[in-house]
Amino acid sequence: MQNPLQKTCYLGAAISLVSLILLCVAWELVLAPLRPGGSWLVLKVLPLLLPLRGVLKRDIYTMQWSSMLILLYLTEGIVRATSDNGLSATLGWIEVVLVCVFFFCTILYLRPYKQAAKKLAQQVIQKASKNERVSR
Repeated sequence: MQNPLQKTCYLGAAISLVSLILLCVAWELVLAPLRPGGSWLVLKVLPLLLPLRGVLKRDIYTMQWSSMLILLYLTEGIVRATSDNGLSATLGWIEVVLVCVFFFCTILYLRPYKQAAKKLAQQVIQKASKNERVSR
């Protein structure tokens, strides 16, 4: 059973991922493309589509690796926010915010699962060490 914080974090992660996908497409095709009429840089959205289904289904493994993948977009957002001018710089900062929301929401969503796995691992280790002492 999920607590209210987990539900909120899931929604934050899902909404920020979808928003980031939409932002990247609009940025490179309409809002501030590198070339008039759009650019091939719109293909940068393809890696974001890979975890979309798993994130929407709340798949723990997908959320784990997508939290690392998203950091590439943090880097791109910071670079473009600090090196571009005008609307492109603003879009870069928006990208940074969306990435940070996704990252922290994902980490907070996964935290109870990680704590439960750690507790289970400790119990298994304790049980194994007890069995070893008994067999000696």
